[in-house]
Amino acid sequence: MTETWQTIARLAGRLEDHSTLPREQRILLQLLKIQEEAGEVAEAVIGAMGQNPRKGHSHTWEDVEAEVCDVIVSGMVALTRMNPEAATVFARHMEGIVARDLDKAESAAKAEGADAR
Repeated sequence: MTETWQTIARLAGRLEDHSTLPREQRILLQLLKIQEEAGEVAEAVIGAMGQNPRKGHSHTWEDVEAEVCDVIVSGMVALTRMNPEAATVFARHMEGIVARDLDKAESAAKAEGADAR
């Protein structure tokens, strides 16, 4: 397990230890946390672009990056709270993305290159 996933497991454990809700509700709330954090990304983008008339330029693009990181962490914590083998689940999912989106695209690009010769 990588250091990142170890940190995520520690965060998930801390949240598990803190809550007295049934497991299903804990997971549901963690999934909702992803949406909450995504809303903070939207707020930061609006602020970075100065598009809130009340607040003006209230955020920086570094704030946006930090909020995106919070979305990623919240998703990783949610997956860990759902399945203790989260790192394996995620790695398997990434393999599928590579096969679907990268390997096929690279094969198609090579085929087009060969056809052009």
